[in-house]
Amino acid sequence: MQSSLLLAAAGAIAVIAVSSAPVAKAQTPLEQGLSGALRGCEEWVLNPQSWTEGPAPFLAVVGLGDAMGQVARVDEASLPPPALRQGNIYWRINSTETAGYVLVVSDQTPMCHITGGGRVDLQPVVEAVLKSADFDRRWEAVQQSTQRDMTTTIFRNRIEPALSIIVSRAKSPGSRLDRVQVLVSGVYEMSR
Repeated sequence: MQSSLLLAAAGAIAVIAVSSAPVAKAQTPLEQGLSGALRGCEEWVLNPQSWTEGPAPFLAVVGLGDAMGQVARVDEASLPPPALRQGNIYWRINSTETAGYVLVVSDQTPMCHITGGGRVDLQPVVEAVLKSADFDRRWEAVQQSTQRDMTTTIFRNRIEPALSIIVSRAKSPGSRLDRVQVLVSGVYEMSR
């Protein structure tokens, strides 16, 4: 009898604990796309084994399924700086019908470059991803600056500090939609 009461009490406590635990908010398709692009950046640079024998393992880690595909070329606005335009491979991420991302990587240089845009304001999307527990677990902010209507933050990878990314995005919601709305450049510093 006592053991039955103890089990019932333990079960009630477990139900209360589970029901009062914070529930993770499901990501929108645009948040999933940016999170996937950031995972792709990390995976490509830090784990070349995931793509040297073909893209399937890399794509599995990114986790975007059919929303991500390799393309032969991208618009000039989605290209990395000229110094990083060696051996580039282009991935398009179609998060919605009118907005998405481009991930540019290289099979010669440990770098990645992400651009995002479309007919949707991505500023709240970018901020939601940067404030997510998953992103915070992997990246540490080391410097932030604001210039006119843009905010730029430098993040260092918590697992491999030689990898850093610079994330530039609109300072506040409601900015122009006729330009790249988020720009991420990542490099691995060999000297670290």
